[in-house]
Amino acid sequence: MKYGKPIRGLATLTALLSCTILGYSGEINFTPVKAPETDEEKRSILVSPSAMVDGEEINIGYQTILRSGEQAGDHVFGQLIDAAGNSLISEDGSKRISNSNDFSSLLNLDSGLFMVSHFESRPGAMYLSELDQNPQTGMLSAVSTRPLNFSGVRGGWVHCAGSVTPWNTHLGGEEYEPDMRQRDPVTGEIDDYYAPMADYYAGDLLELNPYDYGWPIEVKVRSFENATVTKHYAIGRLAIELPYVMPDQRTVYISDDGTNVGFYMFIADRAGDLSAGNLYAMRWQQISAEHGGSARIRWVPLGHADSKVIKRFVDARLSLSDLFDVTDPDEQGRCPAGLTSVNHGHDDGMQECLRVRPGMDTIASRLETRRYAALQGATTELRKGEGITFDPRTSTLYFAVSDLARGMEDFSRNGSPNSKYDVGGPNHIRLPYNACGTVYGMKIQPGFSLGSRYVAQSISGIVEGKMTQAYDPSSPIPAYDPDGPFSASKCSLDGIASPDNLTFMPGYNTLIIGEDTGSGHQNDMVWAYNLSSKKLTRIQTTPYGSETTSPYFYPNINGWAYLMSVVQHPFGESDKEKMNDPAELRGYTGYIGPFPAMD
Repeated sequence: MKYGKPIRGLATLTALLSCTILGYSGEINFTPVKAPETDEEKRSILVSPSAMVDGEEINIGYQTILRSGEQAGDHVFGQLIDAAGNSLISEDGSKRISNSNDFSSLLNLDSGLFMVSHFESRPGAMYLSELDQNPQTGMLSAVSTRPLNFSGVRGGWVHCAGSVTPWNTHLGGEEYEPDMRQRDPVTGEIDDYYAPMADYYAGDLLELNPYDYGWPIEVKVRSFENATVTKHYAIGRLAIELPYVMPDQRTVYISDDGTNVGFYMFIADRAGDLSAGNLYAMRWQQISAEHGGSARIRWVPLGHADSKVIKRFVDARLSLSDLFDVTDPDEQGRCPAGLTSVNHGHDDGMQECLRVRPGMDTIASRLETRRYAALQGATTELRKGEGITFDPRTSTLYFAVSDLARGMEDFSRNGSPNSKYDVGGPNHIRLPYNACGTVYGMKIQPGFSLGSRYVAQSISGIVEGKMTQAYDPSSPIPAYDPDGPFSASKCSLDGIASPDNLTFMPGYNTLIIGEDTGSGHQNDMVWAYNLSSKKLTRIQTTPYGSETTSPYFYPNINGWAYLMSVVQHPFGESDKEKMNDPAELRGYTGYIGPFPAMD
């Protein structure tokens, strides 16, 4: 049925018509990958060697395009640079190379095939790579790479996940935006996490403006020599995991990573142009606490803005006190008269008393989006909002939450009583603790009053991780022998742990789920979840201490399909003592495949 083959027989024709009526055009089944047991397996990238695609076995594997520190053409992939374009140098005198490869997009243009790659560092980096595609095998290789110039937007910051827009540009974000309230006006210091950014300006923290960071970033590539970087200030400033544009080219969903954070929707004024529009924040109206919870969604308006206007106020180097009257509550948790109590995601959940200064609503809504959203009654209780993807057939938006904890619990932390994350806030979300996380589905319907055909109306859990308990051979709850190969895993190896990045395979009814887990699974994994059969198949595992990033499906690039998959910072989060060779630290940017075209 696929790849141009003729249809033979009534049964085949009937099957094809059935799939077409249901909205599906194909079926994929990956060969499962085992959970790593031996030290060698735990150091390796294990991946499905094959997949059955529409009844035909396709040999696949993990193919590396570039590793951090590898040279392609005139530049070294992942080399960090300063505002002048000079290489940053480590204390030992070596060039500073990031192993935190994250999202990498594939952009097939008239001028060639290109890859834009994020590095989740401080300072951040994005690299543009020109790729060669073998027309006979579909294999991709790097011809050359170069760093993109961020000096026009005062540098990049902790570039995390991303997406490809319907108009074929790269769209990413800046995660963990610095908290302006914590900045020392004399030294410029905020915290140790912020300090490395000073290297972008020769070590001068006072040169930095925290409001320069925390924005969506679009990269438009015309050729290897010609690419532009734009920060979209109208969309808002958050701990942006990623922005995801819907098929109307106007509606954008934005996930917010951290503790006591929110979920957002931006509706642009014009299709294909993210420079101006209306911003909304989700309010969770809980229906049930079962299976990850379910809720109706109401969208709280945060107002209209234009990037050019917001940029002028960013450049003015405002302080938090220019935007809000702000103070802490008293010992009884009460706010002064006229100020409203909120609890939001700075400082690992924080009760704060706020009032917008006169005339500053629009500016506050973009420079301090989460604070402003909380003040307007939106939900700022999510814990680590992550990946987003969309199934156009069922009009379902999928959204990963890594850790159902803290603000998502009911006056608890990790299942034990704790008021920090709900005190002073509305306590909209009240769920059982689940450190292994949940992937949610949001039903999308027209929202004509908001001016979009792609408005999320409800949310419910689709795939849950399962926590283990202390080892007990008689218990039905999954647990692992403390002396066995899986003793370090606190989530069931038959299910997900801390779901992070997502991608959907249109026509194949398959959701791809990547993990970012430290102790849930000792080795992070990538899963294929068939939404019809509810079957979860492990298709990749990664080395000790690494994170799976950038799963993103491309159904047809010149006759070939690719499932991008990046292995970030091996030995970087755990098991650091097991590293034998510094070369093992280098991240991998690559893909699972190639497959024949699957569109």
